[in-house]
Amino acid sequence: MTASIVKTICPFCGVGCGICLKLDERQKLVGVEPQLSHPISRGKLCDKGWSTAYAIDPENRITQPLKRIKDKFRPISWDEALLSIGDSLKAILDEAGPEVVGVISSARATNEDNYAAQKFARAVLKTNNIDHCARICHSPTVAGLKQTLGSGAMTNSASDIYKTDLIVVIGADPTENHSILGGHIVDAQRKGAQLIVIDPRVTRLAKVADIHVQLKPGSNIALINAMLHTIIAQQWHNQSFIDARCEGFEALTSNVEQVTPESVESITGVSAELVRQVAKAYSQANSAMIMYGMGITQFVSGTQNVIALANLALVCGQMGRPGTGINPLRGQNNVQGACDMGCLPNVYPGYQDATAPEVQSKFAKSWGEEVASKPGLTSLGMTKATLSGDFRGLILFGEDPVVTDPDQNHVKASLKALDLLVVAELTMTETAKLADFVLPAASFAEKAGTFTNCERRVQRISQVLAPPGAAKSDWQWLKALAEQLGSQQLSWETSEQVFDEMATLTPAYQGMTYAGLDRHQGLQWPCNQDAPMGTEILHRDSFPIGKAKLLPVRYIDIDEPADEQFPLVLTTNRLHFHYGCGSMTRKSPLLERETPAGVLFINPHDAKALQLQRYSPIGVRSRRGYLETRAMITDDVPPGLVSMPYHFKEAPSNQLTNTAQDPITKMPELKACAVSVFPLPPNQAPKTVQQLWEEK
Repeated sequence: MTASIVKTICPFCGVGCGICLKLDERQKLVGVEPQLSHPISRGKLCDKGWSTAYAIDPENRITQPLKRIKDKFRPISWDEALLSIGDSLKAILDEAGPEVVGVISSARATNEDNYAAQKFARAVLKTNNIDHCARICHSPTVAGLKQTLGSGAMTNSASDIYKTDLIVVIGADPTENHSILGGHIVDAQRKGAQLIVIDPRVTRLAKVADIHVQLKPGSNIALINAMLHTIIAQQWHNQSFIDARCEGFEALTSNVEQVTPESVESITGVSAELVRQVAKAYSQANSAMIMYGMGITQFVSGTQNVIALANLALVCGQMGRPGTGINPLRGQNNVQGACDMGCLPNVYPGYQDATAPEVQSKFAKSWGEEVASKPGLTSLGMTKATLSGDFRGLILFGEDPVVTDPDQNHVKASLKALDLLVVAELTMTETAKLADFVLPAASFAEKAGTFTNCERRVQRISQVLAPPGAAKSDWQWLKALAEQLGSQQLSWETSEQVFDEMATLTPAYQGMTYAGLDRHQGLQWPCNQDAPMGTEILHRDSFPIGKAKLLPVRYIDIDEPADEQFPLVLTTNRLHFHYGCGSMTRKSPLLERETPAGVLFINPHDAKALQLQRYSPIGVRSRRGYLETRAMITDDVPPGLVSMPYHFKEAPSNQLTNTAQDPITKMPELKACAVSVFPLPPNQAPKTVQQLWEEK
């Protein structure tokens, strides 16, 4: 019997759907239902949202601090944990200084937790070594759109899907990870909007699209530049918008002058006729919005890919109006917020330059404490520095890089080499298993705070349940650890106090309070004295950098194309029923039963050549690693391309993926690497990665 119902926000993807948690008379969570009046989810939830209760179920939760003693963990008190961690940190800092320690925060944690994490790094540890998983999802979005538009975020609102004439989805399948938005897109198409999907795979959305452009992996810039060539040559561009609001058009025109649709046919695999058709449809639509995902960002050309999309939108004047814009789909529930909070080595909260003396002075004055001044390391930079002996202590929460970062063997070796690894988590993840100390974290339902979704909407989450055992909010244990190190920098009593401090220092959040967020079902930044009710559409009349920058970019091939030794290209994908490293969704029996624990999608042509049947056991090898899984034979991937989800620790795709990086953001090329696939004996079950490690 339901005794109470509490409104909060779904903890999965970046859509930020409204959910209600249902409690019985014992204050036990017994169910989930959608918020009927929520401005985004509109009374609907996806399969993951409906299964939220399983994700935070007390079973298998970490409920007290754990200390590694040889190969086993021993429960200890918070006092002992903080004392031991503090002593270890002090010893490292005294011996080697703040450049050898760092923090990796979490896109699953609240804004308050993430603000505390970057403040702990900069004001307590005195280092800019602070990062989070945006490094391997949307760091090119932040860098690319910051250069071209002045703001690295979704320009429009989710509701604009119903206000547009044409939707371009490139490098994403919102029906898988952003399912509610995927449903809105299908609904908008049914009501008259044209849908164009640009993707190497025949995604679920591609199957219903008006046009599917099936390009080769990594050829995004070649395609977009050929579209720009066509648009400019045919004078389909918006000259008045360009003259009034952009600069660099002449250089851009020169850059694409020779990039005809015919010249890129072999690179993209797309006919010149189809390139012209799509260019005309996008440029001539009254309103057209671009939505994209990691099929744009996770390349060595990731930042340039984002810039190319911005060029396309700007040249066509598809910006600053309802139903237009360039709209990155953020993967995790608070990856936008973690970026906003400054959990990146190069920026403070609100994307204020961490290397600028005036920014350092602003935060030092506000905090009453000297702050870090030297450039910080990215998460992958910390991994590399550890292996070279230049990085020694890491505090990490809500991330599982052993399952999600590229080159799993490289990551594991790095974590094992640390003098100190502290992990705060809900359950014992693959990364937590390597820690020196594991701290019990409170879930989203066990703490108060805020999340910021992909459309910049800051929304309140409510504490519904008591944390299990001795679990704490991340800002609370960070505060306790700071005090152990002799610092009072994190001396807040409530999450609201954390938020209020952050808002005073973050221009785009300065008009926000908990009370205001509650009244308006969230507010979209920028929200300040110029926009007290928030901002639904960015760049209506101007850009933060004055005029938008049209920046020439050129096609860059993938780092590791197929060859004789590794004849197939592997890309990665998400599945509708799972999320991230699987630590939350795989606790749900309803979701777990839908998908085998790891599969490789392969075209029938390639499967026949390898004599594979459906679900045949197979081995997959790259230059970095090896795993075993089962074959899923499908026309959804073209010949020569195979695809793997990354949710499964038994067969993690990051055993194989490439660490080659975008030079600007250090984004690894997770979307393309060369692999070989071969059959295993038919009666031999695939071994898990854990079993393969044990055999070494």
